[in-house]
Amino acid sequence: MAYQSYPTQAPQPAAEPARPARIRPGFGLRGPRREKHVLTTEDLAALSFPVGDDGVVIGVDPHQQPAVIGLFRPHAYDVVLVGGVWTAQVIALRAAATGARVAVETGRPQTWAPMAQAAGGGQPCVTVHQVGRLGPQGASVASPVLVVRDLGARPARSRLSAAPWQTTLTLLPYLGPNASRVLNAADLVGVQRISPQEAEVVARVLSLGDQEVASLPTLGDNITLWATRMRQQYVMTNPGEAEAQVLGGPRRMD
Repeated sequence: MAYQSYPTQAPQPAAEPARPARIRPGFGLRGPRREKHVLTTEDLAALSFPVGDDGVVIGVDPHQQPAVIGLFRPHAYDVVLVGGVWTAQVIALRAAATGARVAVETGRPQTWAPMAQAAGGGQPCVTVHQVGRLGPQGASVASPVLVVRDLGARPARSRLSAAPWQTTLTLLPYLGPNASRVLNAADLVGVQRISPQEAEVVARVLSLGDQEVASLPTLGDNITLWATRMRQQYVMTNPGEAEAQVLGGPRRMD
C-alpha cells in the first residue's frame, strides 16, 4: 500500500520581541522635530536675566538692581550693623521669609515682640530672648539661624559657640569704646548715618576712602553702606506693604 507523502516546512525561527523605543540617557524620548531657536549676536544684547547671589534681598543698589546679602553659609558668619533697629528688623523679617529661624537677644524685648508676633503668622520663626538667656540654636543647612544681638553700644561677648549655617547680626546704635574690636571681628559691616568722628573710626578699620567718610554723616534714614575690606556698596532699603504695617517707615534712631 502506497503512502501519500506531504510536503514538510522547515521550522521558522521565533519572532524577536519588539524592541522598546530607544531612549537617550538623561534626555527621555525623542520629541517632535522643530526648527531650532536661533538668536543673532546682535539679539543677545537684548537679553537680561536678574541673577545674583543667593541670599536675602535687603534693598537696591545705586543702579536700582537688587542688593543681596548671602547671610547663611556652611561656616559661621558675623555681620555688624551700625545703625537703627528698623533696618535690623527688616533684615530679620526678610531672613525669616526665606525659611530661616531668627533668635533675638535683646535688652528691650518690647521693641522686638510685635515684630516677632507678626513675622510667622502664629509660627514661632522669630523668638525673643533676654540678655544671656539664648541657648544653642541647632542651625543646619535645612534650618539656618540668624541670631540678632541688640545689646547697645557695648555688647558683651556672645556665649553662643560659632556654628555652620548660623549668622550673627550685632546691632550697634553708635560706636562705643570697643567698636574697633567688634568691627575687626566682623565679616561684613553695615554703616548708616554716623557722626564725622565715628566715620573716621570706621574708615580706619574698613579702609574707606575720603568720599565714603564724607558721605556717612549725611546718609538718609534708609541708606546703608555695606562694606568688607575689599568692597563697598550703598544700599537703599524700602519696606514692602506688609513690612510698613508692622515696622512703620524707615528711621535711623528709635
